Amino acid sequence: MTEINPARPRAPRSDGEQSRERLLHAALALFAQQGFAKTSTREIAEAAGTNLAAIKYYFGDKAGLYRAVFFELQSAPEEEIQRFGGAQLSLRDALRGLYIGLIEPLKQGELTTLCMKLHMREMLEPTGLWAEEIDKGIRPMHEALVEVLCRHVGVARPDDEIQRLAVCVAALGVHLHVGRDVTDALAPSLNATPDALDRWLERLVMYAEAMVAAEVQRRQSTG
Repeated sequence: MTEINPARPRAPRSDGEQSRERLLHAALALFAQQGFAKTSTREIAEAAGTNLAAIKYYFGDKAGLYRAVFFELQSAPEEEIQRFGGAQLSLRDALRGLYIGLIEPLKQGELTTLCMKLHMREMLEPTGLWAEEIDKGIRPMHEALVEVLCRHVGVARPDDEIQRLAVCVAALGVHLHVGRDVTDALAPSLNATPDALDRWLERLVMYAEAMVAAEVQRRQSTG
C-alpha cells in the first residue's frame, strides 16, 4: 500500500486548479461511497460546484476521473521506496522510513479513510485499476522491502521465508489502515491523537526489529 499524499504548504492555486481539485475530492467521496458504476458525472459535478464540461476538460470522461482519484491522491512508489530502500540505511532507519509512509497518512483523517474505502471497493468491484496498483505500486514496494530484509538477515537471494517476513513486516502498518475501524472500536485511544499515532511508529519499528531478529535466530539454529 502506498502513502496517501500528505498535505503540504502550497502556493495559491488558479481557478482551474481549484476546480480540478474540487472535482477530485468530490469524486473521491462519491466513488468511495457508491462505487464507480453507481456514481454519475452529474452527481460529481454538482458536488464539486462545477459543470460536466469541466470533467471532460480535465479528465476526459468518468473513467479518466476515477483513475485520477485512484492514483493521484497517493504518493508514487518511487517516493516511498526512497524512504526505506537505501543500502546505507540501518535496519531501524529502513523500518522507520517504511512505517512513516504508513503512519503519516493516518493524521489526515477523512481523506485517508475515503481513499482506503475506495481501494477496498475497487477490490470488491474491480474496474482493472487494482491489478495495476498491485503491479506498479505494491509489487515494487514489496520487492524493495525484500531487498532490505535480505541485506539485514544476511542472505543473497530471497526465499519463501524472506517473502513471508516481508509480508508480516508490511502487515503491521497496513493493518492500521484496513483495520482502523476495528481498532477504534476496541481501543480508541490508540489512534486518537497525532502523538498516539507517533507512538505507533516507534512500536512498529520495535516489533519489526524483533521479527527480523527472530528470523535470523531461526536460520542460525537450523544451520
